[in-house]
Amino acid sequence: MNSEMRPRLKRVLVTNDDGIDAPGLKVAQEVAASIAEEVWTVAPATDFSGGSRVITLHQALRLNPRGERRFALTGSPADCMFVGIGSLLKENKPDLVLSGVNAGVNIGGDVGFSGTVGAAMTALSLGVPAIAMSQAWKDDRDSIPWDTSRQWLPKVVQALLDAQGWPWNFVPNINIPAVAGDDVTGIEVTQQGHSAVVMPTVERRVDLRNQDYYWIYMHKENDNPKPDEDIAALRRNAVSVTPLGVDITDAAGIKALGKVFG
Repeated sequence: MNSEMRPRLKRVLVTNDDGIDAPGLKVAQEVAASIAEEVWTVAPATDFSGGSRVITLHQALRLNPRGERRFALTGSPADCMFVGIGSLLKENKPDLVLSGVNAGVNIGGDVGFSGTVGAAMTALSLGVPAIAMSQAWKDDRDSIPWDTSRQWLPKVVQALLDAQGWPWNFVPNINIPAVAGDDVTGIEVTQQGHSAVVMPTVERRVDLRNQDYYWIYMHKENDNPKPDEDIAALRRNAVSVTPLGVDITDAAGIKALGKVFG
């Protein structure tokens, strides 16, 4: 179908976990503008990476205007979905949530920690279809190839919207490889990587008052991914699209526990 003839969505809500001033959020807003009449943004006021689906229950949240249909929330990415869907757009429900574009991949075993994915999963739980979007980078965080996301994400998102069966009851988790747009080899449907090992890296320091504090980081090893895993597709310079489900029940575990408990 010709792009000018495609029906546009009425309203798309955009969020992220890198914060309201993150460059990837601007890319996500551009993607949203290519498919919707209205683009609304509710994003964390500060970087909330690693926020998963945490929601704030014991302190007040402030929603601060940052432009037309654009707001910063003093909370998590999941909080942004509660406030955006449950309050700001309560009477004008969005057709779609775009979460990202994250600075760095969200693949394999660390997907569960991701605020980008967490916001999308939260939106789906609140009845709004959602897509998570991330841009891989190598070596230098100051030279993330955002133009690759600009080139490929509109194609991938539009293909999802055009597909029979949309909206689905899962979250498409899109990861863009860390290469120039013209070097991308294509789009692959992938499994969430299960060969990766996530190990905690914890650095203990002492402050000027002689009290301990800690910096936490995740060290990931993806040495031998299977060909159908997300990390393998990225290494082939392909866009990875992984369907992430709300149901995290382990089918093999059901059988195993059935033998234990009859």
